[in-house]
Amino acid sequence: MMKYLVELIGTFFLVLTIGCTVLAPKDAGPLAPLAIGSALMVMIFAGGHVSGAHYNPAVTLAVWLRGKCSAGDVLPYMGAQVVGAVAAAAIVLFLKGLGLQTATAMSPADIPKALVAELLYTFALCYVVLNVATAKGTSGNSFYGLAIGFTVLTGAFAVGPISGGVFNPAVGIGLILLGKVALSQIWIYIIANFAAGAAAAMVFKSINPTDK
Repeated sequence: MMKYLVELIGTFFLVLTIGCTVLAPKDAGPLAPLAIGSALMVMIFAGGHVSGAHYNPAVTLAVWLRGKCSAGDVLPYMGAQVVGAVAAAAIVLFLKGLGLQTATAMSPADIPKALVAELLYTFALCYVVLNVATAKGTSGNSFYGLAIGFTVLTGAFAVGPISGGVFNPAVGIGLILLGKVALSQIWIYIIANFAAGAAAAMVFKSINPTDK
């Protein structure tokens, strides 16, 4: 049960930081990705020894397919992550003095770009997680949180203006409540993020066939 609580807490503070830094008034402007990547980093260092610090359903899928998460933990992990994201979004709206927000859907021409951007950087995130947090060759390292946090930071700077830089279905659900993702287009993030997590697991296992 404690590992599910850790997943909830970590996802909560990730989404809380995202909301507080990207939602006006008093947003962080161009520095938001730095705060977001840093929040993920410190929460990973805080909770990695308890739950593995996934904080992301796509990461949970990748770690499960890689063989480092039990099947019985997959849905509880994902559920805790979504609950944390929704709770954080509610707190952000309270802190900002806002009601539920409604996002404008992206244009049809921008959807393929968002899908590709989310697929690529969610793959990068899951690939990094698998290599720095689950591989035998990097076992016991002290840099895993920094590597994972900086992957999100890099992705947010690189493709944030294209797709929103979500890379996480739970974050996408939180961003619906904050008016940064249109409810009708959440499928973009679910499909791209989960597909990327599965692809990262397959690539990892192909590159590291003896790392069981």
